[in-house]
Amino acid sequence: MNSRANPLTSLPEIAALERRQNLIRIPGEQDVPVTPRIRSIIDSIPFRRLAHISQLGLVSLVYPGAMHSRMEHSLGVYRNTLLFLRRLSEEPEFCEVVTSADAEALIAAALLHDIGHWPYCHPLEDMKLSQVPEHESLARIRIDQSTITDILNQQFECGVDQVLTLLTGVGERPADRLCQSILSGPIDVDKMDYLYRDSLHAGVPYGMHFDRQRLIGSLCVHREDWRLALTDKGCTAAELMVFARYIMFSEVYWHHAVRSATAMLQRVVFRLSDHLDYQRLFNSDDSGFVRAILERARGTDCQPLAEGIFGEQRVLYKRVAQFTVLDDSETFVRLSRRQYSWLVKCAELLAHSLQSVCREPVNVNDILIDAPPPGLEIQFEIPIRFDNPQRYRRLGDVSPVVKTLANHQFDNYVKRVRIFVHPRLAERLRANGKIHVELDRIIKELDG
Repeated sequence: MNSRANPLTSLPEIAALERRQNLIRIPGEQDVPVTPRIRSIIDSIPFRRLAHISQLGLVSLVYPGAMHSRMEHSLGVYRNTLLFLRRLSEEPEFCEVVTSADAEALIAAALLHDIGHWPYCHPLEDMKLSQVPEHESLARIRIDQSTITDILNQQFECGVDQVLTLLTGVGERPADRLCQSILSGPIDVDKMDYLYRDSLHAGVPYGMHFDRQRLIGSLCVHREDWRLALTDKGCTAAELMVFARYIMFSEVYWHHAVRSATAMLQRVVFRLSDHLDYQRLFNSDDSGFVRAILERARGTDCQPLAEGIFGEQRVLYKRVAQFTVLDDSETFVRLSRRQYSWLVKCAELLAHSLQSVCREPVNVNDILIDAPPPGLEIQFEIPIRFDNPQRYRRLGDVSPVVKTLANHQFDNYVKRVRIFVHPRLAERLRANGKIHVELDRIIKELDG
């Protein structure tokens, strides 16, 4: 297809990929093209706020370099989207359904995909508290209550409603389904950025060793259900991306010390849930969130937990037991994907029952149970197109690596059940085998 006649490659943001001007440089030596209308969004109050919200939150307690912002990540996702669109503009099936307005909506949605985020929101969303909405639901509010609405309606052909359709994933048109699969799917612009960027800043190699150029060069369209697919030339790159995600979850996102801090924060928010100013939290940046939590925790039994994470001296709880699908799979299954309130009750009963072992008072906040939350994390089923004759197969059907991960449920291997305790109790409880016996008894008691 002649690119000069292609309305997609004529979009100013895609055309700007070839120009060496009006760029923002982000880590990874990546140049992000910025047109006047994109600059208007980047300079808006909601987007600037993302510069002060960390991408990885509590991970920086373990990997001190992981201090990059959601703004940096959003710029990386936006850049990936331009690369995806430039490649897919060569596919007749894509241009058949995706108009320039659809492509504009995808570009804006990619830049704004994290606009509803608030500090540390993922672990708090996992708790499913009635006061805590999904961050996606805040995206519409942040856009509607800012200049972004006028920017989208006046400077973009698509308009704000089309962008929100992609952000909320409710579109039913073929173009909507296709663009939504680019924004959120097994191989999408979001994962392609955060795996690389998180790995880069954490100082680990695991998320960088997959061929992004090969993946982008292999993009195509599955006409039967209008979603993103790959040609068979991209199989190996896709396998490596899936494996990179597996390792990043295992070694970074679910590192035991990261999960200790996560469990501590979750317990603080749960204990204080009826006394928190949630609107203040949702509208805060990282420093405002930390300040609000420390203020509210002061003088309560949650103060040591809050100060252990956010205070001048880091004091993380210690792991005294761990359950996986390989080691004690029965206990793992019995504790995984429980409601958070049930886990708190179980931990409270465990704390009470272990006082005799510790020979000192054990407070209700001294023992925490961290377990995989309800819902599964991983998607694998990207279609792979083979030609001569043309046919589609699932990646899991042609890749032994992906098939193994899918069949054995990725989440069950990278997300473990752990029991964390206050450091003063750790050695005593590790040396005593009673914790397993008491935990088994309490689970049976709670399940009736």
